Amino acid sequence: MEPYPLKIDIYSHIRTEKYDKVFSELFKGDERRALTDLDHRFRIMDQFEPLVQVLTTSMPPVESIAGPEKALDLAKLANDGMAELVLKYPERFVAAIACLPMNDMDAALEETDRAINDLRFRGVQIASSINKKPLDSPEFLPLYEMMHQYDLPIYIHPVRELTQPDYEMEETSKYAVYSLFGWPYETTVAMTRLVFSGILERYPNLKIITHHCGGMVPYFEERIKGFYDLFEIRGSKDKQPLRKAPIEYFKKFYNDTAIYGNTSALMCANDFCGADHLLFAVDSPLGDSQGGFRNYRQTINAIDRMGIDEAERKRIYEDNARHLLRLPI
Repeated sequence: MEPYPLKIDIYSHIRTEKYDKVFSELFKGDERRALTDLDHRFRIMDQFEPLVQVLTTSMPPVESIAGPEKALDLAKLANDGMAELVLKYPERFVAAIACLPMNDMDAALEETDRAINDLRFRGVQIASSINKKPLDSPEFLPLYEMMHQYDLPIYIHPVRELTQPDYEMEETSKYAVYSLFGWPYETTVAMTRLVFSGILERYPNLKIITHHCGGMVPYFEERIKGFYDLFEIRGSKDKQPLRKAPIEYFKKFYNDTAIYGNTSALMCANDFCGADHLLFAVDSPLGDSQGGFRNYRQTINAIDRMGIDEAERKRIYEDNARHLLRLPI
């Protein structure tokens, strides 16, 4: 079987030159070469052409490393830099997703408007928690309202720090548990808060894309159904009135394929949410011992081995991204 030729990577991390200079003064982050070296990034992309990318900033979010004023400056630097790259290399970068200073909601809303209207960005990215605050905090509702009106997606990127230990008696996480398993968990928690707070019911057309294929949700579909049946029977004080079964709201999320390969896991996600809710991404260039080559190779191979028809595979590689982000290509 020949793989479908065009691939739109919807979640490709980057640190542009001016942004990286200021970012590096505040935080010693991932030093993967392709994050900052465009020539190296292009050499990776050439191995898997035709391949185009949608640009997003890398973690940590700006509000976690800077106060409100500095975070706004950082977000603008990141967004201006990504906009320049999209204009300069349209054959490589088809769109960008806005970085927001979420520790100042007025500024975040203004930057959302600027990014979408002036820079032509196709969505915004937020973390799975905002400086330890859950995503269903009332202060974040204006962003959901705005993106609901724009009909463009919100990307959720998980956050969990090394300083959050795996056991209370320890001071830090060990063996990369905080990110390897902690990030899918944080994604799952964020999704659950958005479901049971009623946000997805209040904004039925709100489009949210999760990183790493929906975290734990597809794998635990039946556990979610069974547990929340008991949750309802027991009359939990935390429950919120939802017009549909909770699992139906979990199926409203869109999920990328960035789990580094694994056909059976992708089929689990496909069985859960359907090919219409899966989008191609590999977490480039992060989480990859080969600096970006391995994740592309394994993810493409895994998608091409999925037991789906070619129309569904095309939706994952290309069509869903075109539709959700309203891409001009």
